[in-house]
Amino acid sequence: MDKKLVSFIVRRYLRFDTDQPFIFLSALLAFLGITVGVMVLIIAMAIMNGMDKEFEEKLFTMNYPLTIFPKFSNAVDERLLKDLQKRFPHLLFSPYISSQVIFKRGDKLEGGMLFGVDFDKELAINQVLRQYVKKTPQKYEVIVGKGLYDELYLVDGEKIFIIFPKSEPSGFSIVPLFKRFRVVGYFKSGLITYDKAYAYTTLESLQKIVGLTKGEFSGIHVYSPDPRKDYQKLKKVLPQSVGIVGWWQQNGNFFAALAMEKRALFIVLMLIILVASLNIVSSLLMTVMNRRKEIALLLALGTSKKEIWSIFFRLGSIIGGVGIVAGVALGLLGVYILANFDIVTLPADVYGTSHLPVDLNPLDLGAIILGAIVIILVSALYPAKKSCDINVIGVLRNE
Repeated sequence: MDKKLVSFIVRRYLRFDTDQPFIFLSALLAFLGITVGVMVLIIAMAIMNGMDKEFEEKLFTMNYPLTIFPKFSNAVDERLLKDLQKRFPHLLFSPYISSQVIFKRGDKLEGGMLFGVDFDKELAINQVLRQYVKKTPQKYEVIVGKGLYDELYLVDGEKIFIIFPKSEPSGFSIVPLFKRFRVVGYFKSGLITYDKAYAYTTLESLQKIVGLTKGEFSGIHVYSPDPRKDYQKLKKVLPQSVGIVGWWQQNGNFFAALAMEKRALFIVLMLIILVASLNIVSSLLMTVMNRRKEIALLLALGTSKKEIWSIFFRLGSIIGGVGIVAGVALGLLGVYILANFDIVTLPADVYGTSHLPVDLNPLDLGAIILGAIVIILVSALYPAKKSCDINVIGVLRNE
């Protein structure tokens, strides 16, 4: 195959033709369509990944990567905690006591969860509390979520009633257990589900109230950099009376929905590139029809069908390939701008952040480029094949 001839004709066909400007315009639209499609797909995937990562971090913070819980009463205690700390020194453990409660201030009531924790251990794995807790709460002091803090119109230092599900006798009746706690601050996770329901106090404050002795816990929160792997390791050494659950089991449906949304968005936006590639097909077919006499003459002079096929296949590949390169460049530029400049602001009370989270996964970038390349190559095949099906004798006789 004469590569110089093929390259010469390709360069010639890529130039603007004053006699057939519509062909050049069609090729230009194909180039722009592919560029925009690739750019939008990269930016959209980066935003989706950023939002997924943001939600995952929020859920990790308040739900924890791993949670150890008792299957039977008194199964999680200080002895188990020390044993796990010795066996897994690379993990962080935070024992807790939990109880469903009702927060009461004046005539206002709000249901929620109260956690008793060792703040030294809890702050090591809970970045939200670490950000807001400046002074460690003491016994019968509580730090509440910002939503609850605002809902009950609380101020630091104020005492509120917390109603526990446990009852106690009072004369000839049984009444719910009330306890006064001093509010010493609030935390803000950015998710209203937690900010209106969660509150933290010390272990000592809840042990007696919920009926646990010193050294007994409702469970243990575990921070792990690789929770799926450590889940299996912990499961092997935990006694039968204790269970363990991972964040993906607690929130599996939520992340499955996000993954499905991401795949659907990828497919829909890839259709933009597919539609743009149709312009490549039409542009090349018009070129073939308008160059039929030249193609027939080249074939008559000894140019092989493979060389003719290569000319038009290369034309489509160049138009699409340059569009992909331009789209990737503009997409990466758009991701950089969105990540470093506050062009788009979000309502913080809804999304937990006012900054648009952007995170481009290299695998997604590779999938976008690979998908675009496949579409472009397939689009160039049919016009290239049609260029070889010209009846040389008939064309030269009639034209």
